[in-house]
Amino acid sequence: MANTIHPGAPHHLPPFITAPGETDWFYNGSVIFIVVLVLALGSLYFRLHALPERLAHKNPNKVQFEIVAVLALLALFTHNTLYWVAALLLAFVRFPDFATPLTAMAESLARLASGRRVRDVEGAPAAKNEGTPVPVDIKEASPSEEFPWSAAQLGPPPPEPSPALDSEGHDQEATSPMKQQIPEKA
Repeated sequence: MANTIHPGAPHHLPPFITAPGETDWFYNGSVIFIVVLVLALGSLYFRLHALPERLAHKNPNKVQFEIVAVLALLALFTHNTLYWVAALLLAFVRFPDFATPLTAMAESLARLASGRRVRDVEGAPAAKNEGTPVPVDIKEASPSEEFPWSAAQLGPPPPEPSPALDSEGHDQEATSPMKQQIPEKA
């Protein structure tokens, strides 16, 4: 059989049409391009889905991070965009840290309930940080150390400034010519 072109076929064929038995380079290139494109789009998709988690990871609030992670995971498995948008919005909002002050209050109340008080002791051995509070039993503290904020130790309140009075007892600022109204010209 001869390699002749059929008389009804065009004499100039495009380069993507291969002769029988030869390698189709266009097909092989298309397959490689599609595989690379699918991998790149899949990587972009998963990076985009992880965006709320990466944003929430910068936040020190662990509970908020876990909520964002669960919402992002739900969005990934259910293909429901509403969960992902909620996770993204929640990742952008910074919630105040309620745990630290509440923990400090609970520890202070526990110390007060156990009869111990924290104060700076001058004769105590030097700690790593100067001025570090050292727990001391209230029963061992002297009465002056027990309540350093009592009114007896603070003294009387400072006097309020009185207005300047003239010899007749009138307020000088109110009768001052500078404070009197100047009549408007009509």
